[in-house]
Amino acid sequence: MNKPASFGKALPMTITLLACMFAGLGALFVLAPATAAAFYGIDAGSSSGLFYVRAVGFRDLALATYLFGLTLTRQFRALSIVMLSTLVIPVGDILLLAVSGGARPIHYLLHAASFLCFAGLAWWAGRSESAR
Repeated sequence: MNKPASFGKALPMTITLLACMFAGLGALFVLAPATAAAFYGIDAGSSSGLFYVRAVGFRDLALATYLFGLTLTRQFRALSIVMLSTLVIPVGDILLLAVSGGARPIHYLLHAASFLCFAGLAWWAGRSESAR
């Protein structure tokens, strides 16, 4: 028997924590774009950079809403699909950082960690009994 492991409340709690983290980042990026720009690896001196950081903030707020809503309704198959689709975001962010030329290794590391986090959670959500 190859029955997927059941982790009870661990998966919903983990995804809820991730949603809260992205909600916090989104709020920071929207409300304090200059501070967030340094965190993100963007030049805070340019107005276009600050607009970009705010756009990233709204993207992160939307992502947090998707994650929280799908977790609340226990739609783990949909969560798995959303998280797999979300892998485009950290890949795109890494490419944008590379093109900008101003990023340091820590910026790449943060986006790589985001990629691994979403990939792992997508796999976990897809294997959960609730996704079947």
